[in-house]
Amino acid sequence: MNLSLLPDLALFVQVVDQGSFSAVARKSGATPSAISRSVSRLEHEIGSKLLHRTTRKLRLSDSGKTVYQHAQQMLEAARQAMDGANREQAIAQGKLTLSVPKAVGRFVVHPLMMEFLTRYPQVDVCLRLEDRVLDFIDDGIDLALRITHSPSPGLHGKLLIPVTHIICATPAYLQQHGTPKTPQELAAHSCISLGEMPGDARWKFRREGKTETIRTQGRYAANHTAVRLDAVKQHLGIGSLPLFTAREALENGDIVQVLPEWEFISRYSGQLWLLWSGNKHMPARMRAMIDYLSEKL
Repeated sequence: MNLSLLPDLALFVQVVDQGSFSAVARKSGATPSAISRSVSRLEHEIGSKLLHRTTRKLRLSDSGKTVYQHAQQMLEAARQAMDGANREQAIAQGKLTLSVPKAVGRFVVHPLMMEFLTRYPQVDVCLRLEDRVLDFIDDGIDLALRITHSPSPGLHGKLLIPVTHIICATPAYLQQHGTPKTPQELAAHSCISLGEMPGDARWKFRREGKTETIRTQGRYAANHTAVRLDAVKQHLGIGSLPLFTAREALENGDIVQVLPEWEFISRYSGQLWLLWSGNKHMPARMRAMIDYLSEKL
């Protein structure tokens, strides 16, 4: 079948239902002659007369009855497809894939997922915990959380929380080795850094417009914040941590912030953005997650 004739089939059903070309023309904004040409195209394609036309009314031929019946079924199937899509848009359901940096996923997003899954029982969530930037289309991502000062052009997003870093140690470590009062005094301590590149051992601080950069040293480094937090809690030294990683241990008194009056400057600091590609026809599951994370964070 020539699929370009589908609009003509839809118009044909309207002509039969309305009983005249002029009635359909008024409703669709076309001219009666345009509607007549549409029906003529169908008759030419099928090779049979569909309508017997008089000055007062239209009457279906035997072929017209058959075409009308099947065209009605086609339109009903189309309506059901649209209704189903609209219901899916209105109800939060289906699979939702989030791209999340590893530490953010572990300490920020994962603890919130139990409540989300309870609140939206028809939504399945897949967390992709990777520090590399995934592509929305190629990697099949619905939403992405990224630490950045400026999201990529073309993406829509919502700013959630600032991501700041601090340095911490246990009270026991500081009691044994002393509490640094200035960044320079860190040179005498065992410092736990990221360890991915030489610059990670150079810790930079700022206070009242003054910047200090200190080359630290230590016997242990780890490029995962959960590991560095555990190393700090085991009294191995003073570690650099995102605040969201350290918060619970700080509140419990397991660790304390070192040099709190100084701002610790990290290349991993920035803003945590929730990003998505495009905002038309957004599924309800995406809107539910956007609203939920905005509410919680």
